[in-house]
This record gives sequence, C-alpha cells and structure tokens, in this order.
Amino acid sequence: MTIKAVKTGWQVNIQPGGRSGKRVKKTFTTKAEALAWERHVQAKVMQAPEWTPPKKDARKLSDLVDIWFRHHGSGLSAGKGTNSRLLALCEAMGNPRCDLFTADQFAEYRALRMEAGISANNMNREQAYLRAVFNELIRLGHWKKENPLKRLRAFKIQERELSYLTPPQIVLLLDELYKAQNPHVALVATVCLATGARWGEVESLRTSQARNGVIQFVQTKSSKARAVPITKELEEALENHQRTHSDDDRFFSTCYAAFRDGIKRSKIKLPAGQMTHILRHTFASHFMMNGGNILALKNVLGHQSLTMTMRYAHLSPEHLQETRQLNPIAALNLRCTLVDPLLEAA
Repeated sequence: MTIKAVKTGWQVNIQPGGRSGKRVKKTFTTKAEALAWERHVQAKVMQAPEWTPPKKDARKLSDLVDIWFRHHGSGLSAGKGTNSRLLALCEAMGNPRCDLFTADQFAEYRALRMEAGISANNMNREQAYLRAVFNELIRLGHWKKENPLKRLRAFKIQERELSYLTPPQIVLLLDELYKAQNPHVALVATVCLATGARWGEVESLRTSQARNGVIQFVQTKSSKARAVPITKELEEALENHQRTHSDDDRFFSTCYAAFRDGIKRSKIKLPAGQMTHILRHTFASHFMMNGGNILALKNVLGHQSLTMTMRYAHLSPEHLQETRQLNPIAALNLRCTLVDPLLEAA
C-alpha cells in the first residue's frame, strides 16, 4: 500500500519510476492531502518522463567500453589497442558500476599508477581515452549523465627539447645504414628525412603511393591522407629498389631493428623514446631552419592543429627577430654609442 497511517499523519511511499527507480516518501496531515500529492507525482511522471527519478544503472564500466568499441572504436585505426588498454584500466580500478564511477576514483587510480612508476604523460593519455569514451556515448545516446571526468584536469607536462640530427650526424648515420645487411633500412631512413613521414608510414609504402614526383601517405596516425613532393632522384631510387628487392607492390620489408643497430654503431645519443622519430624531428627542424613556412610544415607533417607544429617555430631564422632591436639593453647600447664621443670631447 502506497499510503498508510503513521504517528505523524499519512505517509506516501511510492516509486514513480518503477521498481528500479528512486523511492519517494512524504508525510501529510490528512489522507486527502496524501492522495492528492500521490496523484500529482504520477501525473508529473506521465507528462514529463524526464522528471522521473533516475533508475539505477547496473552496467559496469567495462560494459560502456564494450558499447563504445562496437559503435565507434572498432572503426578507428588504433581501436583494438585502445580497447585493450581501456579494459585493463577498468579491471585495475575494480570495474565499478558505471553510475557510481567518479572522478575521485580515477584520481586515486592515477595516483597509485604514478607511485608504481607510470609517467604523467601516460596517465594523461589514459584519462583522455576514458573521457573520450563517455563523450562518444553521450553523443550516441548511450550515456545520459554528465561525463564524470569532465572537470578532472590532466597533469601539466613540461615540454622537452626536440632533438634533431645535424648534417654530419645524418651523413654518419646513413653511412652506417648503407653498410647494414638489411637492404631496406637506408632508403627507408632517407625517405623519412626527405618527407618528414613516420617510420611505419614509409615502411608500408606501396608502388601506387609514389607516382609523378609525389608520395601519398594514406595509413597515417590521423587517418587523413597527405601528399608530399619528392625529387626525381628519390623517385627513381624507390623504383629501382622495388624492382631489385621486392616480389610484390611493396617497396620495403620490416627494418626497424636494423635502424636501431645502425644508431648503436654510429654512437649517436638520442633522447628516450626518439628512435626512428628523430628522423621526423630532423626533417621538421631543418625545414624551419632553412626558411620553411610553418603552415606548409603543418600540412607536410599531417598535424591536426597548428599547436603541434609550432614546437618547431623557434628554429626559423626570422623567429622573434625583433627582440634583438627592441629589448632595453639594445636601446641602452645605442644611446651609449651616441653619447660617449660627446663626453670625451668635453
């Protein structure tokens, strides 16, 4: 019975949203008031379903990840890897019920992971993945509440200096790579240096992608194709290499290990995490130092935002040149140059 007599009057005890919905209790002086309020609540639910108290969501956090993967993640180039990482994240947090999951839970998980030696950069990446899951499920209508990670700020990462190879180092490295037993590694590195492409993009090149003095990269990190001009000499080198060393339409076979060995033999010291990627940094750095346009570089590298490309802007010969003439010391030196002779004459 939804209405019963209690010591203080008449109590209404109902679940407007059904058995799984929130229970609402309220006490009135008279039974007529209790009946009127009960009818009011039921009518409110019928007229405006969104007014219904929210039902419990028994799904686990991993269930949301599964929905995300079926409806969105499976279509991403790195979807399977991201899905595995998200499921491992859910398990590490105890796979909480999704409607009870909070930013505090993730913050606690994040702190424990960092104590275990995981970098802040990796934790920012995991946070971004999980936040993106909720955003996509909201867009698809599978999550009705606010994104629980919406207000949790990522760690601020100190930018590292981008290293690049000098011309003598480039010559030294290519010399070592041409000595390698692997017949592909030297030309793969050369194409990376000439186009700014990632190692995997070049390693997977097919003959249909290199035509008429242009290489078109299609299997890219951003999933957007981009075309980069190359010299006639490099195009001919690719064609000759394919005829000599390939039995299908691919130019190259896997040669990452050969590049790593070449770096060791050359004794070039690289920052952590910049093995083959040093070639991409080298292209971008020399492009700007030689007077290249920052917007052109953005298109060549395939960056989605100019912010990424601006990391190389300081290498431009014209970068902030005004500081040489407009700083107060420069003005002071100019004044001294003009005044000192007058003082000596006096």
